[in-house]
Formats: sequence, C-alpha cells, structure tokens
Amino acid sequence: MAIDLDEQDGQTPLDPDEKAGLIPDHLATKSELNDWEQENILSAVRWLKRARSPDVLSEGFCRGLHQQMFGKTWAWAGTFRRSDKNIGCEWTQVAVRLKDLFDNTRWWVDNATFPPDEIAARCHRDLVWIHPFPNGNGRHARMMADALLRSLGQPAFSWGGGGDLVAANHARSQYLAALRAADQGDHRLLLAFVRS
Repeated sequence: MAIDLDEQDGQTPLDPDEKAGLIPDHLATKSELNDWEQENILSAVRWLKRARSPDVLSEGFCRGLHQQMFGKTWAWAGTFRRSDKNIGCEWTQVAVRLKDLFDNTRWWVDNATFPPDEIAARCHRDLVWIHPFPNGNGRHARMMADALLRSLGQPAFSWGGGGDLVAANHARSQYLAALRAADQGDHRLLLAFVRS
C-alpha cells in the first residue's frame, strides 16, 4: 500500500497485514481513501434505511453493518480484529465483551434504566472502547448508536452538528474529549455533544 496512513489523535494504527487488506488499488492519497470510505459509508446508510426491524443488539448486525460500511474498501471489513491496539480490550475478548455490551444495553432498554439518548450514548462509548475491528470503529459505533435510536423510535444523533469527525478539527477534539470523560464515568460531555 503506497498511501501514507500516519495516524492522528484518536485513530487506531493498522498493522501491515491490515494495510495489505486495502481493496482499491487506484487510491494514492489519504484524502482519496477517506473519500472512497465515505462513499462506502453512504451506501451503508442507504442499506440501513431499507432494513426492516433489524436486531441492532446482535453480533450479526454489528458485523454486517461494518461490512456494509467498509466492504468495498477493506478485505477484513466485518471481521473482528486479530491483534491488540492502542485502545480496546484484548483482541481475544472482543466477542465476549460485545455480547456483554449488547446484553447490558438490552437490559437498559427493557428496564428504562436511562433515557434513550443516554442508552445510545453509553452503548456507543462502550463499543468504541471494545474496538472490535481493525479500523473504522468510531464511524461504525456512531452508526450503531443511530441504528439503536431508530429501533427505539428516536431521532438519530447530530454528532456535533454533523461536522467531520474524521479530520483533525475542533469537532473531533470535542468528540474525543467527551469520549475520554465518559471513559472516566462522566457521560455529561458526550450526552451534550451527541445532540449539539
């Protein structure tokens, strides 16, 4: 792969085998890769809108959504990571942690433990922390949270006013600060950010 994938704050580095999984061979810059991934993600948004009552809180849906989002970009799309990263649980624990998250989230929904926005925000934060895939975890976790909200009859989050959360900018900095506060148990910044 000739594309320079230098990581910015909050991004997960890819190992050489993961980088070798890039499908399109015509991309020359990181900007072209980002644009290509964004087109793939827009296709996933359309797929999700057509889905009829999916079981959002399932491994199958989680993997399928990632495949829809990145399947034209990465050969490993929809496949759990096989190495430890700078964030997340041990790679051998991904499936177990994901099941625990979905079981907990289902319990929160069934028992109205939190309001719907807080359930989706907490689920999002936990999914980002688990970091199931080699790459695309933040974008995937945001779409998972929106799918969960939809299943609860709620509007999707605005995610900081719809700003670009991939590029190094103020919205991304706010998002990362909110996630880091939530990592410490304070979800207030994240709850404010998702509807700002």
